Formats: sequence, C-alpha cells, structure tokens
Amino acid sequence: MKVDVLLGLQWGDEGKGKIVDVITPDYDVIARFQGGPNAGHTLEFNGIKHVLHTIPSGIFHEAKINVVGNGVVIDPIILKKEIDKLIEMGVDVHSKLLFSRKAHLILPTHKLLDAASEQEKGKNKIGSTLKGIGPTYMDKTGRNGLRIGDIFEDGFDSKYDKLKAKHARMLSFYDFEYDLAPMEKEWLESIEYMRQLTVIDSEHYINQAMKAGKRVLAEGAQGSLLDIDFGSYPFVTSSNTITAGACTGLGVAPNKIGEVIGIFKAYCTRVGSGPFPTELENETGEAIRAAGHEFGATTGRPRRCGWIDLPALKYAIMINGVTQLTMTKADVLSDFDTIYACTHYKYKGELIDYLPYDIDESLVEPVYEALTGWSEDLTGLKSMEELPQSLVDYIVYLEEKLETPISIVSVGPDRTQTIPRKHAMA
Repeated sequence: MKVDVLLGLQWGDEGKGKIVDVITPDYDVIARFQGGPNAGHTLEFNGIKHVLHTIPSGIFHEAKINVVGNGVVIDPIILKKEIDKLIEMGVDVHSKLLFSRKAHLILPTHKLLDAASEQEKGKNKIGSTLKGIGPTYMDKTGRNGLRIGDIFEDGFDSKYDKLKAKHARMLSFYDFEYDLAPMEKEWLESIEYMRQLTVIDSEHYINQAMKAGKRVLAEGAQGSLLDIDFGSYPFVTSSNTITAGACTGLGVAPNKIGEVIGIFKAYCTRVGSGPFPTELENETGEAIRAAGHEFGATTGRPRRCGWIDLPALKYAIMINGVTQLTMTKADVLSDFDTIYACTHYKYKGELIDYLPYDIDESLVEPVYEALTGWSEDLTGLKSMEELPQSLVDYIVYLEEKLETPISIVSVGPDRTQTIPRKHAMA
C-alpha cells in the first residue's frame, strides 16, 4: 500500500478539513504531517460546525486511527482544550489519537517571541497567527527544540529551563512587555495532561500500517503557496506544506506516495500580508467574502478575496505531483453573471503563464478570461447531472487548463454537500 496525500493548492483555507472528513471512510489511518495550531480545519455535519487545529480531520469517524506526525508542532494548551471539547461531544479521542514522539512542542516563550517579532516589523509584518509556529520551527532547525518524547525523560525540566532562558535573552532585545507566569502555569499543567496521551514512534507505525495493507491518508495544513521553500516568500508559513512535506513529516519514502489530491477554491483567498495578484479590493471582492463567509477559522480575520489564479494553480500542481483535484465553494460564485480566470501575468513587460520568482503587485498584472457564471442555488444539489451547464463548462475549462482531472465538487460546507465526479478527465 501507498500513502495518499491531501493538501491545499492556494494560500490555505481551501476546505481540506471537510474533504478529509468526507473521504475518511475510504482510509484506516489519517495522519497530519506539518503545521500546528495555526491550522483551522472546519468540518460541518448534523448542523454543527467543528474547527480542528492540531487533531486530524478523521477524528469524528469510529474505528479510524488519527496520527499527529513528527512534522507537526504542538501547543499543549490548545491541544488539551481541543481534546476536552471533543470528549464533551462524546468522541472517543484516546483510543484513536496517536502522537509522534518526535513532534516538537510550542512553549509559551515561542508565542511571546512571535508577537515581539511581528510588533517590531510594524507595517512590514508577515501576518503571523501569533501561535508561536515560526519560533518553534526555528528552534527545531537550530537543534534547540523540545519534543513530545522529552516530557517522559528525567531531564525534561532542565531542558525546558535552558530553552526558556535562551528565549528570555532573545526577548530582552525587543521593546516588548510580557507576563510569562500565567502562561507558563497553564502550559505546565497541559504538559502533565499530555503524559496521559498515547505516544508512538510514528514513522514505524505508518510504515507498518502500510505493510499490513492499511490505507493511509496524509493530511496537510495551510496551502502550497505558503510553503517555506516554494511559497510567496517571505509571506509564508514555517514548514513544507507540499507533498514532499509528507515524506519528512511522517517518515514515508518518496516511492511510497500514491494519489495526491489537491484542493482549491473556485476562486482565491488569502489571510494576512503578502502578494495576491488577483485580489479584488472592490465590491466584487466584498461580495465573494460575504457569500463565502471568508473569515479565518483560527484567527477570525477577514480573508482577502479574488478570482482564480491559473498560473499559480498550475505551479502548485507541478511541485506537488497532483493526480486529482477537488474544487470547493462552487456555490459561492452563484449569482455572478460573469466570472473571471487569470490565465497569464504581465510580468516586467512580458506575457507569461507561470509563477515567477516575485509576484509583488508592482511587478505582476493579471490577465483575465471572462466566463459565463451561474445563478442557481447549488447547495441542495446531489449529482453532477443537476449542476447548471455553465458550472459544468467551468469545471471542464479548468480541467483543460490545469491538465488534471477534477474528481470532487463541493457545493456547501456540510459533508453531505459534496458531489463525486464520475466522468473526470482520464
């Protein structure tokens, strides 16, 4: 067996959580491979909306194992609250949730460093979620980090104090006031709680599961255009959000990757700072935001909205090796007589159809193609045969441009509002 990978192809918020929840019945193990509580994977069913930050999106399905891999960074406080909420709902979390010993811990001082750094940047801030993600990954690559496995070792307190002291020295260089004591108290209590969780050597677990014929789905967080290497640097996250990140974040060899499912919205959004060539800073952008309820699941910040960007999507498909696509939020574009797709950029006086090194708006001008919109309410539709012809034409248009089949179309937030596409392009 091979590991299938599901990830976002834009700047995050593509609807990964919902689609993982929908296809989880086809798998035995769901494994998160990167990111941290800056993720906000939204699932909706039975009239209730659920937002997961650290825990994989297969947790609501019985008899499915959910693994938090070594590539994930974990805030014990946020994790405890997330688990407590699931337990209150009657979810049997402890029997089906496993954590890698090698996953790194977010300390209270990591969050302070995150906030201090953003404050100092002023108008040039990255748009961090202030969850301490970046400083935690910096300590990981700097070989200073604390891992889950450390909390079971005798020298944990000494390691923690040493790292905390290092962070205090770093914070002294900022004009930044803080009170660590209450944060630290709650964090240490949450560490005690984490000692009751099931901790594994996840790389062995995942590979043994594959050997045993189990089907594994690797769940990504954020989006490909936020990848630390291939995203719109420096306005990116601190981990590899692409397919390659599943290899390093779970301990899976490249030749063990199977299907790569890329998720994208029928339009485009972005949270926080950074370039966004197709952004609509007008009434149309506001209309998309209102119709799509485009506010961050983790931060609550309004998302910037724009038309779909095909050069960026083709780039994301290429670097991920995407084998099939899922389009979400088709319902949001109902009532637009005309919709637009960016097919090229005018870049430094040249017409190009690929993502260049720098997509700053002063260098890049999107070139659009107009397409016929649809006015029908899609949210109650159950099959491809019921879709308006103009939407079917849009799907076919995108398949031809992206040279990749669209196998699922989402027409609403609920897990039932998901239409499989049987006649996808071969």
